[in-house]
Amino acid sequence: MSFDLIVKGGTLPNGQTADIAIAGARIAAIEPGITAEAGRVVDASGNLVAPPLVDPHFHMDATLSYGLPRINASGTLLEGIALWGELKPLLTHEAVKERALAYCDWAVSMGLLAIRSHVDVCDDRLLAVEALLEVRKEVAPHIDLQLVAFPQDGFYRSPGARENTLRALDMGVDVVGGIPHFERTMADGTRSVTALCEIAAERGLMVDLHCDETDDPLSRHIEQLAYETQRLGLGGRVAGSHLTSMHSMDNYYVSKLLPLIAEAQVAAIPNPLINIMLQGRHDSFPKRRGLTRVKEMHAHGIRVGFGQDCVLDPWYSLGTADMLDVAFMGLHVAQMSHPDEMRRCFDMVTSESAAIMGLDDYGLAVGKKASLIVLDAGDPVEAIRLRPERLCVVAAGKVVAERDRQQARLALPGRPRTVARRHRAPTARQE
Repeated sequence: MSFDLIVKGGTLPNGQTADIAIAGARIAAIEPGITAEAGRVVDASGNLVAPPLVDPHFHMDATLSYGLPRINASGTLLEGIALWGELKPLLTHEAVKERALAYCDWAVSMGLLAIRSHVDVCDDRLLAVEALLEVRKEVAPHIDLQLVAFPQDGFYRSPGARENTLRALDMGVDVVGGIPHFERTMADGTRSVTALCEIAAERGLMVDLHCDETDDPLSRHIEQLAYETQRLGLGGRVAGSHLTSMHSMDNYYVSKLLPLIAEAQVAAIPNPLINIMLQGRHDSFPKRRGLTRVKEMHAHGIRVGFGQDCVLDPWYSLGTADMLDVAFMGLHVAQMSHPDEMRRCFDMVTSESAAIMGLDDYGLAVGKKASLIVLDAGDPVEAIRLRPERLCVVAAGKVVAERDRQQARLALPGRPRTVARRHRAPTARQE
């Protein structure tokens, strides 16, 4: 027997050391010491081999547009939305597509092979929808790109948003989105949650709403989202993104809310980099953290995935398409310092986010799609600590990116030596 590719000697996220044999686009075997011939062998000895990184919340229509037509001077969410409104009429199909494809190249180089991107449908041209549908088709061999019909200016607040949402779904957009806290009134926000969930139920689609992305503790649309999810039988197909108002809610109300979310099987997608940057801008001191209650959600059995949200756009002036940066920030802001919690942060940018997106063909298991990454780290916690080089990225059985491990030469008096660029921890030894 021979295989197309064998990844040799890698350490899997569960600590097991194994070879991974790939035939075509599928994982054919995972076991130690595979001796069969292969068209190519990748030596992963001493390195972490993991399923691809996953971003369950992004805005690919806006990415890499930082500075157009101006910079967000206040750094607030609302100025970012206003700035996006200024940019929208200036967008061209070609520019949106070019920036999105450039970002997808970044993503592949970082081992980010599954992305859920919201796309604004409040432009009657649906220009960005058309562009990203083309991008989805072009990157399909290496990236699972899911698109969300997102009425950025409000499902009821923006004229034509309802019609445009339905048009986008008819064109092939995958998921129903919304932004209830941006409607004119709380009541309109509540109505929008009901209407959007009903559209998803009628069409058999998933739901992912920007929900309560505010410091206002009275913004409680997640409660309605949990209710509609149960009423319409959408459990396991619904996510509430951001949920930042929960960081300001009183504990008694949250003690009621979290069991409702868990019972409805609604997932949560906080976005640590952007939430910590945008929220709490009106506070003096003490300043609120801007991240929802991740640890408390875990304690209630709620599925949580971390999202990137933005890279170089009207809302966020940084970013590199590295989901390990996202996990690193999330770990700190949520104060998830126990080893089990840190490992869970790695899951939140891999397997947990894949589950939220419904990626049934994802993971390191025989028969699954042969997509994986080889990281210059020894385990998931070290991967978050170092945000290391992606030594090899495999997408559907093909090596799509690789780089050499970088070393630095120290020339200290009496003890010159070579060290890992990002300081891999020495292997523990029994004395």
